[in-house]
Amino acid sequence: MYQPEHFRLDDRDALHDVMRAHPLGQLISAGASGLQANPVPFVLHADDGNQGLLRTHLARPNAQWRDFVDGCDVLVIFQGPQAYVTPSWYAAKKEHGKVVPTWNYVTVQVRGRATAVQEGRWLVRHVSSMSDQQEEPLEHPWAVRDAPEPFITALTRGIVGVEIAITAISGKFKMSQNRPEADRQGVVKGMAAQGAADAAALVSRLGDPAP
Repeated sequence: MYQPEHFRLDDRDALHDVMRAHPLGQLISAGASGLQANPVPFVLHADDGNQGLLRTHLARPNAQWRDFVDGCDVLVIFQGPQAYVTPSWYAAKKEHGKVVPTWNYVTVQVRGRATAVQEGRWLVRHVSSMSDQQEEPLEHPWAVRDAPEPFITALTRGIVGVEIAITAISGKFKMSQNRPEADRQGVVKGMAAQGAADAAALVSRLGDPAP
C-alpha cells in the first residue's frame, strides 16, 4: 500500500480500534482456485499468537476456504471512515484557486497465514464470540446460547472457520493532514454538514498538518 509519511499510522492500538469498529473486511487470497475476495466479518484476538489472530468463517459452498486447508497467505482490508472532499471547502480556493478534489479515508491492511478450521466446538466458540462482539451495544443483546443447541450445531455444519495468524499490519489515515489549517477547518465543517461526522472528527483530531 502506498503510504506517504504524513498519512502513515503505525500505532498498533489505533489500527486495532479501526478493525474492531469496522469488522467487515475483504478477505483476499490467491490460491489454487485463483484470485478471490469475499467480504466477511472478523473477530480480532489481539493477544493470541505473535502478532494476534483474526478469526472468521465462510459458507461451506464458498470455494475460497479450500485454499486454506494447507495454509495460504492472505490479505485482509478493513475500511474505516471515508468521504469525498470538494475544493469548495478549502480557504485556498478563494485565495488562489489552485486546488483539486480528493478523497479522505482510513484503511487498515492485515497480512497473514490463513488456515481452515472444521472442528465443531471451535466453530461454536467462534460464532459465539462474533455474536457477542456485535450484540454488546444493543439494549437486548442476543447470544448463541439463546438458540437451541441442536439448531446451532446443525448450522455450524454449513460453515468453515478461518483463522489468520497475523504477520503484518499497516494503516493509512488520509485525513487532510497535508492541508493548511484553514483548509482543514473547512473540510471539518463540510464533512459534518454532509453527515460524515466520523470522518470530520478524524480530520479535526489528527496531528498538525505536514509542512
